Amino acid sequence: MRSALTALCACLIGLMLAGSAHSHALEPGYLEIIPAENDQWQVTWRKPQVSGKAMEIDAVLPAGCAPRRGGTPRFDGRAYVSGWITVCETPIWEGDIFIEKLQSTATDVLVRFVSEPGAPATTLRLTPDAPSARLPAAQTSWSVLTSYIALGVDHILAGIDHLLFVFALLLLVPDRRNLIWAITAFTVSHSMTLALATTGWISLPMPPVEAVIALSIAFLAVEVVTKNANRKTMMQRSPWLVAFAFGLLHGLGFASALQDIGLPHSEIPLALLAFNIGIETGQLMFVACLLIVAFILGKTGATRAISETKVGGVGLTVAGYAIGSVAAFWTVERTVAFFG
Repeated sequence: MRSALTALCACLIGLMLAGSAHSHALEPGYLEIIPAENDQWQVTWRKPQVSGKAMEIDAVLPAGCAPRRGGTPRFDGRAYVSGWITVCETPIWEGDIFIEKLQSTATDVLVRFVSEPGAPATTLRLTPDAPSARLPAAQTSWSVLTSYIALGVDHILAGIDHLLFVFALLLLVPDRRNLIWAITAFTVSHSMTLALATTGWISLPMPPVEAVIALSIAFLAVEVVTKNANRKTMMQRSPWLVAFAFGLLHGLGFASALQDIGLPHSEIPLALLAFNIGIETGQLMFVACLLIVAFILGKTGATRAISETKVGGVGLTVAGYAIGSVAAFWTVERTVAFFG
């Protein structure tokens, strides 16, 4: 199984480098519509950046509203933001909102809508397959649950750095029991900091946190390369403890994405729980896919050429250097961005 995982690692690293040098795919877009006065509505529209400029999608309000689009967005350090006041001659929930050109992308848009002052927010999720929707006049807990679970799954599967950390754990901890404990510790710790950071109990600047997350992957890569049966490191003695410590940092990264998306004020606990469930679901999907593919490769003999004859064999070393190279690049990139 280990040799199959190392072969799979080479394929994954190649795809990562071929697709993008960045650790995250696009964050979702965010559209907020809240009542102002009379028939006026305050609209806030955030769209991701692509190669240093705003993604070519646009929020379009129902036909009875004017203006239906915002002005030129400004960059706030993470996304391009525009805001405007619109006046609707007919109730805004009687028409459809539409995200123009969303169907030609691979990102989603979260919509937060408040029908009247003091009313609970409604949360919708628009996708490339369903780029338009009618705003409901009332919030449902079910819509919050499904939307934020889907956003959690999307975020973890798009977060290559988090997945690479989990992948390195699989290579380092062959014992099934210890692996379960390590992944459980990682889950518990990042769930803690995700909740604390999202609710405002802790706050750290994200650029250094993202740089240290990359360093955590580099640390595991060094462990993969230098692993020695005769010398027990902390990672080998207590993998769950190391996974727990680094999970605290990864939770801050998850929280940053959730803070950008926003939480419905009346359903914060439910949205937070749903987002975390989505993250764990995506993480388990990733691990299950790796193990299934590794099992198939092992059965077909496709990895015989790199099978290990001792701890620290050629296949594992190549995998460690591949992971470490990507992690080192991310560390330098994020450190330069922080000081720049």
